[in-house]
Amino acid sequence: MRALLAILAFTISAFAAAAQTPPVIQTEASHAVILDYETGAVLFSKNGDAPMIPASMTKMMTAQVVFDRIQRGEISLEDRFITSERAWREGGWASGGSTMGLAIGDEPTVEELLRGIIILSGNDACIVLAEGLSGSEEAFAAEMTALAREMGLSSATFTNSTGLYHEDQRISAADLARLAAFQIGDFPDLYELYAVPEYEWRGISQPNRNPLLGGAFEGADGLKTGHLEASGYSLTASAVRDGVRRILVVNGMESQAARAQEARRLMRLAFTSFETRTIAADGETLGELDVWMGAKTQVAYRLGEPVTVSGHKRAFDDAKTEIVYQSPIEAPIQPGDQLGELIVTVPGSPVERAPIVAVERVNRLGFVGRAVEGLRFMMTGRDDAA
Repeated sequence: MRALLAILAFTISAFAAAAQTPPVIQTEASHAVILDYETGAVLFSKNGDAPMIPASMTKMMTAQVVFDRIQRGEISLEDRFITSERAWREGGWASGGSTMGLAIGDEPTVEELLRGIIILSGNDACIVLAEGLSGSEEAFAAEMTALAREMGLSSATFTNSTGLYHEDQRISAADLARLAAFQIGDFPDLYELYAVPEYEWRGISQPNRNPLLGGAFEGADGLKTGHLEASGYSLTASAVRDGVRRILVVNGMESQAARAQEARRLMRLAFTSFETRTIAADGETLGELDVWMGAKTQVAYRLGEPVTVSGHKRAFDDAKTEIVYQSPIEAPIQPGDQLGELIVTVPGSPVERAPIVAVERVNRLGFVGRAVEGLRFMMTGRDDAA
């Protein structure tokens, strides 16, 4: 066992340069998360699981409901919905908030409304879609919450489609990052709307508010800003470099400038300070475990599936591995039978687990052999677990 652990520990640490315990990343954001898109691992979190006020980042979930309806064939991008007086009054120019600039009676298409929501953060576009799809914004918000819970975003509760303040409207930074990952993976064509730099409606062009777009951060291609007095300035963002995608959520910044500066800094750290490494399940025998009542006293084993570990680069030097299994393992054993688990722990990252499986067949002893083994057991005893 000691030899096995030494081999596995070497396998992990061989990937890492000499380092010390990873430094704690400091941020003025009240909530922050860095997510690795490929593995879904949270690389950094500050109050990441705490439900928070999402402000206009809410509109990502509004878009998710629309994306889902399109995917299921219930609506199309060419469908039209009429702008009500309520949508104009609460989300139009007169409201003083972010708006697409719709007028009462306008009948924009779903695609135009999505552009109004995603690029311009238009509250009026949200309400038009909510009323058109569910009859009322309240009913649409209930659908948002139900879909979020169905997706596993357990922290989410929505009371409106816009992100305007309501004391019960909450979602965690970690769940916003996961929502972004869902949209990137499930709706790649529609996701491209998040990178559009500006949009014009009724002759008025407005810019996308995402401070990482337009060359501000290489590889940035989405997602959504937010701001309320109660929450501060916020951003959910994603970027790709050299085939690696990271998702960032920050909330609680004191100004637009502070949000832009901190988003660039944290996204830069997301690529330079963190990485993902894999121990391949290449069929190589890792060692042997004791067998009880078998024609052989030991069975060779290997990794049953790859182990992917994400974390701060400096943390890999302190990675720990452990094999957990019931000892000894009782025969008969077939190739591929799961014998236990490999557990990999990297400081600051979730524990990763992978099965270890038998490489070979070990038949059970016959009657005489079992009698001899039973006698040996009575004379020497054995451990129940290792």
